[in-house]
Amino acid sequence: MSTQPPSRTRFYRDTVNGKVMGICAGIADYTGMDVTLVRIMMLAAILLGSGSPIMLYFIAGWMTPKKPHGLDYIDDEDKKFWQGVRASPTRSARDISSRMRDIDRRLADIESYVTTENRSLASEIERLR
Repeated sequence: MSTQPPSRTRFYRDTVNGKVMGICAGIADYTGMDVTLVRIMMLAAILLGSGSPIMLYFIAGWMTPKKPHGLDYIDDEDKKFWQGVRASPTRSARDISSRMRDIDRRLADIESYVTTENRSLASEIERLR
């Protein structure tokens, strides 16, 4: 049986930050919601659903893989970026493309400045000799 490599866009249960099996913490991590809010919504679902969400919770805990240790976030910006990728991959790709175009434009400006002849600078250097 082959296993998929770890992916930042996949849903995992977060046993490090979780209380029971880490499903609510995993949902909070995946969606970017506050884990307390997810737990309150789960509690409300259990109370309103006559307890049937408990069975679904444990099935999800049994079927969902644990979050690999190598997928920890570097900082809050990294966490926000990956949550944005999961929420809207198209928008994230468009944002990255826009950033790359901006970097390319700035590099072209630098290259133009360095490679063009600067007559006023050359004349100033000649006067100093």
